[in-house]
Amino acid sequence: MERRTESAPQQQKSASKKRAPRNRTLELSDADRQRLTPKLLKPQEIGSATRSDGVVCGDCMQLASELPEATVGLLILDPPYNLSRKFGARAFRKQPIEEYTLWLEKVLLAFLPALKPNATVYICGDWLTSVSIFEVANRHLFVRNRITWEREKGRGAKQNWKNNSEDIWFCTVGQEFVFNVDEVRHRRRVIAPYRNQAGRPKDWQESAAGNYRDTFPSNLWTDISIPFWSMPENTDHPTQKSEKLVAKLILASSAKGDLVLDPFTGSGSTCVVAQKLERRFLGMEWEMEYALLALRRLELAQDQRAIQGYHDGVFLPRNTTK
Repeated sequence: MERRTESAPQQQKSASKKRAPRNRTLELSDADRQRLTPKLLKPQEIGSATRSDGVVCGDCMQLASELPEATVGLLILDPPYNLSRKFGARAFRKQPIEEYTLWLEKVLLAFLPALKPNATVYICGDWLTSVSIFEVANRHLFVRNRITWEREKGRGAKQNWKNNSEDIWFCTVGQEFVFNVDEVRHRRRVIAPYRNQAGRPKDWQESAAGNYRDTFPSNLWTDISIPFWSMPENTDHPTQKSEKLVAKLILASSAKGDLVLDPFTGSGSTCVVAQKLERRFLGMEWEMEYALLALRRLELAQDQRAIQGYHDGVFLPRNTTK
């Protein structure tokens, strides 16, 4: 079954939108488009051992066959959720659960040959899409956990509970896999601090900003900020993931030099974070505008290495300025 899409009116160029003076949303100029288009990888280049990291514009299902076998260490799958939503000039229509499950399985099977025996797969979804994710992942991978992260952005619902979370399913190809728990420590506020007999903090730190402990991560993330207009990583992509969120996945489940693959790369968050964290990367994106946005973000990331909310090897609480 092919992905169900239908034509949508061509999205107006972001440059034509009027922004507030302090709005930092990244835009492409016509000059950017002309300059960046030749830098997109060609489909035949993604299977080359000498290729550079980059982004290719095209249908990931057609591009999958170009990938060499057993080369990818980390696969981050962030496909369209089972919702009706426009992505640039295309739209994804909500399907019956059985049909979406079949489509998602086809996507996963297309990329399994490219995965190393010790590779990790993260699959993103919402509460409804997770029904399909578990069914598919459980047939072809080892399902290790389900991460749920709080999505603080969005309006309330009048006749339902507000959808305020999304899921990321943690799966592996085999029983041996990479998990760098010390690379993803979280800083948490200490509410009931314990002290030793000498009166010194026990397993926590004191600071002018309050007491805290750097601890191992759980599968419940409440520290993620959806990119918004005042953040320099923000784009007009409707479902952009934050760099902080992606950084947790990459740091936990890959090493420097590993190849990270994102077949639905959107505006390029996975590629940008992989570059900042010294991983190799390949992004696939159907929409030209988003693929070019990813390239522009990669350019900027060469000089702007920081990841908001991640500092000195620790993930900080939400809304920190670092």
